[in-house]
Amino acid sequence: MDKYECLKLKNQLCFPIYLCSKEIIRKYTPFLKKLDLTYTQYIVMMYFWEYNESNVKELGNKLMLDSNTLTPLLKKLEDKGYIERKRSSLDERNLIVKLTSKGEKLRDDAVDIPSSVGKCINLCSEDFVALYSLMYKILGNIREDYNE
Repeated sequence: MDKYECLKLKNQLCFPIYLCSKEIIRKYTPFLKKLDLTYTQYIVMMYFWEYNESNVKELGNKLMLDSNTLTPLLKKLEDKGYIERKRSSLDERNLIVKLTSKGEKLRDDAVDIPSSVGKCINLCSEDFVALYSLMYKILGNIREDYNE
């Protein structure tokens, strides 16, 4: 066996994962453009549609985003009126982020996006569940601190 066989793209798990991620995000783009959101802003909004309020550290941990990414992203979402940021009254170092009513209303405009993108991906429900489970298994193996 060729010692460089391991370096061929066809033998890399990361390469098809990267390509799928890039192409799936590309499928989201026209839907998100109508909402004036980037994909990363969209996943932050999905987090707030589920949890309504969070501190920045919890948000970053859950979405695996660092503060260098989150800070400008949250500022843009605040400028659009979708969230509000304020210091905790209990601990000034703690920044609390909360969904606004405008941000809540945006959820109605976004509700059909997952099914629309799902049609582009075209997986049966069993394949979807299997892939979803495997991806979270990989994340769990890579990051011991990550919980779905």
